[in-house]
Amino acid sequence: MRPDALNPLFAETETLEGVGPKLKKPLARLGLTRVRDVAYHLPDRFVTRRAVGNLDEAGEGETIIVRLLVTEHRGSRSPRAPFRVLAQDAIGNVLALTYFGKASYTARKQLPVGEARWVTGKLERYGDMLQIVHPDHVIEEGGDAMGQLCEPVYGLSEGLTQPKVAALVKQALERCPELPEWIDAGLVEREGWPAWRAALSAAHKAPDKAARDRLAYDELFANSLALMLVRVDNRRRQGQALAGDGRYRDRLDLPFGLTGAQQRSIAEIEGDLAQDSPMLRLLQGDVGAGKTLVALHAMLIAVEAGAQAAMLAPTEILARQHYESLRRLAEPIGVRVAILTGRDKGRAREATLMGLLDGSIDIVVGTHAIFQDTVAYRNLALVVIDEQHRFGVGQRLMLASKGKRAPHILAMTATPIPRTLMLAQYGELDVSQLDELPPGRQPIETVVMGPDKLASLVDRLAAQIAEGRQAYWVCPMVREVDGPEEIAAAEARYASLKDRFGDDVVLVHGQLSPEVKDAAMERFVSGAAKLLIATTVIEVGVDVPNATLMIIEQAERFGLAQLHQLRGRVGRGSEKSVCVLLRGETLSETARERLALMRQSQDGFLLAEEDLRLRGGGELLGTRQSGDSPYAIADFEQISTLLPKAHDHARLLIERDGGLEGARGEAARLLLYLFERDYGVRTLRGG
Repeated sequence: MRPDALNPLFAETETLEGVGPKLKKPLARLGLTRVRDVAYHLPDRFVTRRAVGNLDEAGEGETIIVRLLVTEHRGSRSPRAPFRVLAQDAIGNVLALTYFGKASYTARKQLPVGEARWVTGKLERYGDMLQIVHPDHVIEEGGDAMGQLCEPVYGLSEGLTQPKVAALVKQALERCPELPEWIDAGLVEREGWPAWRAALSAAHKAPDKAARDRLAYDELFANSLALMLVRVDNRRRQGQALAGDGRYRDRLDLPFGLTGAQQRSIAEIEGDLAQDSPMLRLLQGDVGAGKTLVALHAMLIAVEAGAQAAMLAPTEILARQHYESLRRLAEPIGVRVAILTGRDKGRAREATLMGLLDGSIDIVVGTHAIFQDTVAYRNLALVVIDEQHRFGVGQRLMLASKGKRAPHILAMTATPIPRTLMLAQYGELDVSQLDELPPGRQPIETVVMGPDKLASLVDRLAAQIAEGRQAYWVCPMVREVDGPEEIAAAEARYASLKDRFGDDVVLVHGQLSPEVKDAAMERFVSGAAKLLIATTVIEVGVDVPNATLMIIEQAERFGLAQLHQLRGRVGRGSEKSVCVLLRGETLSETARERLALMRQSQDGFLLAEEDLRLRGGGELLGTRQSGDSPYAIADFEQISTLLPKAHDHARLLIERDGGLEGARGEAARLLLYLFERDYGVRTLRGG
């Protein structure tokens, strides 16, 4: 149960003054649903201004604060023309404060003729006259003008303004209690870090490295500590030793032999399964490295030992695909495979539930539905979690309650994780790597095209379809939205291509019902449809060997990890495959570098490192675009420098300093709840 001291921080944002249903929505879009979230909504940057006595002391292009006397309002009959307020500084220099549109009404009220005001903004020249366009602030005499010398700039969503967010942050900080220190006293002194509440307050006021580092360390320490508690708990649990006799694995009919990396990983898994303590292993492989086959070997070891295995997939599409590929290999050798998702109802569901309970089903594949309370197993001994980064540690822990004894867990990801972040993301798992591709996988040609090549690209697509091949077309958005930028939308692209290709085209995105989505996928997988238009829902797992063309529209909007995943949907058959990165009109330097890297390399591990370098730690695994990252505060540099310290201090706290007992242990318990890593506390309690 959360300690009472933290309750004010976990109150909903509606408890803050000025937040009603209307403001709650834009706050929620930023992930700000509680007071704690608002307090941790740290500024993206700061605007620093220099106070000047007169305009002669300021340079053009500089952001300044200056005291001015308003001398004239100069309007125009044309609504399109600017409204200008003329004013003088202390030595008589004239400056125009320029406003456009409806802002002129505010200007008349804020800047009455004959009165002095402090004005902040960027000094520019228009013709012969100095001007500030739309001043940032206009402050009356006697107001806190110097308080604007350093101003935070927050991330916003539609419906929020900087002053509104700043006011809510001020309220949230006032509700932050003084909390006991959870960091080792020697480290706090060496680093010169402020206490938690002081650090949070300082981080909102000015660029303060010590405050930001302290807050980042808190987050890293909380994560490391929780993962270690999970690991300690796992070693303490009684698992089920599984020793297979090979009677099923030896009869598998495989199109080609296992790679050395697959054989090595299977041996590591087999060694873990033979132990009494439950396995916690991550199988990390590049796109198409053959993880599913390794997982099947692991599950067959469990079945040979007289137990059951379950495979958990993040989406129904992926679950059904795994089911088909596992069933194809396992059923001919006498192993019964079933599927269970939230959509399964009636007699089929009842039959599956009964088979799991009486043990006649050996392997079940499904979504989180396979761990609902109503699902019981005769002897569940191994759980395989596909696309590990989509499931939190809390969900992994939930699995332990499903077997008579804690089941072995094999987590898999096709998203290579940078070495820098392996510790952060998967501190409690042992790791096996599949770093070689099976024979027969051809390199995929990757080309970058500008928007002017769209028509010729569609012609190329038509030729591909005419030859009986299939293709993907991926867009960053589901539907068009109003905004300053045009973002390619799947629905609009589907409408335009359906005009040309008719029923050969299907559409899949996350906002469709599961039934509609599955029906469209089924048409594409079976070959009835030749072109699949989608958002990134097809990022992982979709396996159609006949698809040889991948088009990613506005490719600069995706991270390297995502682009690599999407490219991996093709190149699965014997025919040569092509990935076209269709870029937008304008590219940032980072986007240009990202697309160049995609052209140069097909090594997912290298691209993961580069993705981290280009986008920073907070956007690992294509996050902030897709999926989750463990960190909201720590950036890449902080993760690199502070994570090893956090990891070591978490280990010392557990091994030397009594864990969560004693005064510092109690403080660490608060930290775990503050960062919602309290599954670490729960594992201790659950024993």
